[in-house]
Amino acid sequence: MKKVYFLSDAHLGCLAISHRRMHERRLVRFLDCIKQNAAAVYLLGDMFDFWHEYRTVVPKGFTRFLGKVSELTDRGVEVHFFTGNHDLWVGDYLERECGVTLHRDSCTTEIYGNIFYLAHGDGLGSSDRKYRMLRRLFHNPTCQRLFAAVHPRWGVALGRAWARHSRLKHMEHGEPEYMGEEREELVAFAKDYLHTHPDINYFLFGHRHIELDLMLTRETRLLILGDWISRFTYAVYDGEHLFLENYIEGETRP
Repeated sequence: MKKVYFLSDAHLGCLAISHRRMHERRLVRFLDCIKQNAAAVYLLGDMFDFWHEYRTVVPKGFTRFLGKVSELTDRGVEVHFFTGNHDLWVGDYLERECGVTLHRDSCTTEIYGNIFYLAHGDGLGSSDRKYRMLRRLFHNPTCQRLFAAVHPRWGVALGRAWARHSRLKHMEHGEPEYMGEEREELVAFAKDYLHTHPDINYFLFGHRHIELDLMLTRETRLLILGDWISRFTYAVYDGEHLFLENYIEGETRP
C-alpha cells in the first residue's frame, strides 16, 4: 500500500532565509525521495512565503519545486495544495499548470478508512481581534481586486517585504513553544470541533511551526507539522499508522 505524506510551512522565497536556492532544493530532494512510494502529498499551507497571482503573471522563481510537483502529478500522485496566510492569493495557475488540487479552506476527507481534518490552521480558534480583522481584510474579494490593480513590480515587492518583516520578527523572538492544551488555539479548536464531529480520527495542522503529537481522545489524535525552515518535519500515513518524522538527507527512507 502506498503512503500519504503531509507537510507545511516551507516559506519558499523568504528573504529572511539565507541560501534560498539550497532551501528549495532540499524540499525538492525530499519530494523526489518519496515519489515512488506516495499515493498523495498534502501541502498544508505557507509553502511560499509570498504568492500573489495576477491574471497573466505569477511570482518569479520556484521552478525546481513547481517542476517536481508537476512530475508527481504527472505520475498519478495526488498533490493537494492548501493556501496559508502567506500564500492565500493563489489563482488557478497551480491547478492548471501543475495539476494540484487546490483547497482554500479546511478539508475533511477519508484516507484509508480514517477521517482526517486538514487545514493550515491560521485563524482557527483565534481570539486575537487584530489578527482576525487583518485576515478578513486579506480574504476580502474587493481588497484582493484592489491589490491586483497594483503593478506586479510594486505589488510583489511590497508583499515580499511584508512577509520578510513577519519572518524576521518570528526569527528574532523565536517561535512560541507549546503553551499547553488550554492555551493552544488549534488544540482548543479541535476539542470544540469534536463535540459536533466525533468521527474525526486525525487533526493535522501547520502554521504554528512546532512539532506536536497529542491524543485528544482514545480515538482522535492531533498533529502540528512543524516546518520546512529549520525542523524539516512531515507526517506519513501508511494506512494503519501515522508517524511524525524528520527528513535527514541521506538517511530518510520513503
